[in-house]
Amino acid sequence: MLDASPVPSLDELHALNPLQQPTYADQGALADVIGKLRTLPPLVFAGECDELRAKMASVAAGEAFLLQGGDCAETFEGVTADNIQNKLRTLLSMAVVLTYAAQVPIVKVGRMAGQYAKPRSSGSETRDGVTLPAYRGDAVNGFAFSPASREPDPQRLLGVYNASSATLNLTRAFVTGGFAHLRRVHSWNANFVLSSGAGVRYQDLADEIDRALAFMVACGIDDDAFRTVDFYSSHEALVMEYEHALTRIDSRTRQPYGTSGHFLWIGERTRQLDGAHVELMRHIRNPLGVKLGPTTTADTALELADRLDPDHEPGRITFITRMGAGKVRDILPEVVAKVTASGRQVAWVCDPMHGNTFEARNGYKTRAFSDVVEELNGFFDVHEELGTWPGGVHVELTGDDVTECVGGSDDLVEADLVNRYETLCDPRLNRNQSLELAFLVAERLTSGRIRRAKAVQAAAV
Repeated sequence: MLDASPVPSLDELHALNPLQQPTYADQGALADVIGKLRTLPPLVFAGECDELRAKMASVAAGEAFLLQGGDCAETFEGVTADNIQNKLRTLLSMAVVLTYAAQVPIVKVGRMAGQYAKPRSSGSETRDGVTLPAYRGDAVNGFAFSPASREPDPQRLLGVYNASSATLNLTRAFVTGGFAHLRRVHSWNANFVLSSGAGVRYQDLADEIDRALAFMVACGIDDDAFRTVDFYSSHEALVMEYEHALTRIDSRTRQPYGTSGHFLWIGERTRQLDGAHVELMRHIRNPLGVKLGPTTTADTALELADRLDPDHEPGRITFITRMGAGKVRDILPEVVAKVTASGRQVAWVCDPMHGNTFEARNGYKTRAFSDVVEELNGFFDVHEELGTWPGGVHVELTGDDVTECVGGSDDLVEADLVNRYETLCDPRLNRNQSLELAFLVAERLTSGRIRRAKAVQAAAV
């Protein structure tokens, strides 16, 4: 059974030396913020987390596919109706492509409403001989390079709660209030540049969906069935004070849930088996993700699964692999094969972004779309060779026409990065690149479905 012992206290967790944590100068102010957070309503509900866990069990069983995407790091300034709508329409458009072209049920999860903290490779940053703490996301400090801005401020944790609440409220309104209706599939991307390959393909697909909907309605199928979608929030459970304060006991089951988001993941830098993040997450009932980078071994993956999911509960564990385009075919096969041979049925998801970052000649941190595609193809190749299910994709994206990743059908080059480079941390796919990626994934799912002995659709027969 899931460990029934009480959730460890913050003092107990800090005794485990959690990594990637801010150092707060005013402990009294921090305690006040934690106390306030503990009194606030949950951002998500236990029943919603249970629903997502059941959907992730379908992903692990090869009966569904996870689409997870959003900002590298959300910002407080980015909590606007336009920004939220643009990200949502990009994810909905990608989901439509995947659902219709590959005929696979899509579980839709946003890197939204909580992704305000980021681990960093260095705790400090030096400019012109001045060294200050690194920017760790709006949950911790400010991006401006000044001592006052870079000082970790516990009040920002309340800002995370308020920004996440606003994002969730608007997202729920969009997905239940008609915006997500399939009849709006054209309007989601009405302002796409139709000269782009992805835009033209999308409009052709939207025309097909219109005809299919008209046929189903004519056959008597209730049009309301296409009005709403299920959409869930996710983020890396990084800042210990925030996640602990929003861990609540469900009134139905008396079990603890992390109510800061539906799906929480443990990062590559904080997945130590005896570390604080694994210790906290193993007590909560949410579906959990674990990032697995190029240093991962099969034994490490199995040890993490045993620690976080001793009961082999369906939908509990998702391994999000981020090996890099040049390493995925060498490292991933043994990990997948050994975990599968153990009898575990986990969801395997590809993050083709984080292992493929480099610095352009003009100093911008970027990613090549070709590398993203190469890692994604490697992920699919490995699973097809092993006969296992490639269960999802996890991408950093935005709904805007930014210029942060080079390549894609728009053929962005390094000189274009200066035009609209807006991220405060890692480079994101823009909406055309995101849609292009969706078509590539759909093609791989389609070919995999055709060759697979037991098709996804067989689950519905």
